[in-house]
Parts: sequence; structure tokens; C-alpha cells
Amino acid sequence: MRKPNILLVEDDELDTISVERSLKKLEIQYVLHTAYNGLEALQMLRKAEDPLVPDVILLDINMPKMNGIEFLKILRKDEDLKDLKVFIMTTSSEGSDRMTAEKLGISGYIIKPLNYTDNTKRPDSMEAFVQFHLRKILLNENA
Repeated sequence: MRKPNILLVEDDELDTISVERSLKKLEIQYVLHTAYNGLEALQMLRKAEDPLVPDVILLDINMPKMNGIEFLKILRKDEDLKDLKVFIMTTSSEGSDRMTAEKLGISGYIIKPLNYTDNTKRPDSMEAFVQFHLRKILLNENA
């Protein structure tokens, strides 16, 4: 059985560790690929030989070189990549960021908690997202 591929596009090392911890609680097998900005993610998706084909992309907005919104705009214009499922995971609570991302066809918008010890108490937390949304996508259940 093929393991689902997850592409995490995140520049903050602590947030990357937090996502990895939350994903481990899925109790399913997966392969996690990490890019540290949108440009690196695009390079992984567009490699001439053996390009990455993720089942889902977890995307931060605020990153150097190419931010998440710039990445999304390019992704949606690419015939081969435009239908990929993308979830935004960001500390940005700016309404304009959310509106722009939603217009670009995201699957969800998660505000990263600032206090990870209180993670499970927020319905929009990483824990809730992993357990209720990502699990369904990766197991091909009705999301």
C-alpha cells in the first residue's frame, strides 16, 4: 500500500517540529517532505525526474524568498499542479490573507496556536485539524 505524501512548506523550525508531532498522532503511515519556502516547494513539485506528488500540502504564508500566497498563485496557474489540496497554516489572522487564500481555492485555513500546550482545546488547532481533516484526506474518507 502506498504511503500518502504530505508536503509541509514552513520556514520556522519550531512550527515544523510541532506539525511533525501532530502528524505522528495520526497513527497512519505517511511520508513527510519539507520545503522551507514556496520556491523550494515548487522546485520539488516540478523536478524533471521523480517530481513530488503530494496528497496534501500544508502551507505557511509568511516565508522568505516566496511566500505562501505567491506560491499558491503559481500553483493554481500550473496545469499539472492546480488541483492539489492545500491547507494554509499560519499565524496570520489578517482577513485579507484568508480572503486571498480562499479565492485561490484552498481546502482549509488553520491559525497556528501561539501556545502549543493548549493545542487540543482549540477547535481550529493543529491537533483538531490533523485528527478530523487530514486523517480523512489521507485515508480517502469523506473530508
